[in-house]
Amino acid sequence: MAAPARRLCHIAFHVPPGLPLARDLQHFFGFQPLAVREAAGWRQLALRSRDAVFLVNEGGGPGEPLYGLDPHHPVPGATNLCFDVANAGAAARELAALGCSVPVPPVNVRDAQGTATYAVVSSPAGNLSLTLVERTGFCGPFLPGFRPVSSAPGPGWVSHVDHLTLACKPSSSPKLMRWFHDCLGFHHLPLSPGEDPELGLEVAAGSGRGGLRLTALQVPTNNLVPTLVLAESLLGVTEGQDQVEQFLARNGGPGLQHVGLYTPNIMEATEGVAGAGGQLLTPPEAYYQQPGKEKQILAAGHKPSLLAQQGVLLDGDRGKFLLQVFTKSLFAEDTFFLELIQRQGATGFGQGNIRALWQSVQEQAARGQEA
Repeated sequence: MAAPARRLCHIAFHVPPGLPLARDLQHFFGFQPLAVREAAGWRQLALRSRDAVFLVNEGGGPGEPLYGLDPHHPVPGATNLCFDVANAGAAARELAALGCSVPVPPVNVRDAQGTATYAVVSSPAGNLSLTLVERTGFCGPFLPGFRPVSSAPGPGWVSHVDHLTLACKPSSSPKLMRWFHDCLGFHHLPLSPGEDPELGLEVAAGSGRGGLRLTALQVPTNNLVPTLVLAESLLGVTEGQDQVEQFLARNGGPGLQHVGLYTPNIMEATEGVAGAGGQLLTPPEAYYQQPGKEKQILAAGHKPSLLAQQGVLLDGDRGKFLLQVFTKSLFAEDTFFLELIQRQGATGFGQGNIRALWQSVQEQAARGQEA
């Protein structure tokens, strides 16, 4: 591997001037301002909830935003992942030797709190770029070049980033898996016993109705780097586009479809998000009436009526459970969304919940067409 990722530093968004993403992350999801930079046509605001950090790059200028790349993409979205590495300069050289495009070669940034070196690498996943940053010895709250922002403590609904899901073109997952392995040190994480890395986990939505293929990747022995999930559509007969096809069409190609944010208390977090006005997806009506679902929810220590009221999905068995809730898209283009996830011993992604998400998106799209 050329540049083993040691930690996720932040996830960067690129949005046009006036789009209220930063405000929404604060108001609806409890993120608090961390640091800001305004220069050369860009306003860059870092927001944090515990160990989860988002960087909102707003505007545009003749140059690139610091620690990133202007994607020159007409659709707003999460377009950059920034990882800490041991040596950014050496990593950039090794990636270039592997044939990777390095549109921003190593840059040194210094301020009164220390120094950082970073480089930006293009990925094969559409408009997604990767920033490799080395900040050994830096003692500030974020990165050199940013001014710290004082803010009140947030509610702490989110503790860290659990996973990152890329929407991919059909049959592209094996190639992407090899790229992330060779370049950043990600390895295949089986989601089912005996899973073939080339095939991933197939989750059928129903007889002849298509579904999803998921391939999970992780950096071994490093829980500071979130799991990376590659999602692509299974061929089948569907009424309209499924969520991956919809993302590809509206985003203009592959990219980061959603971020799974870990919460230690999903009921409290969901109630807080909904109470603040955040919009959550409604699960299919039949989800909570499935045979054995009530018993499963009770076995996990939860009340079925409360989960149904908040729209929280639950899957698992043998004392290991997974709870999830999904937001509607953060953008008018109906592309990127967030997920709140709580794990009670479960390490994978519940197939029942995946099917429920698939159906929820289909029903939401149908409601949108009727409106």
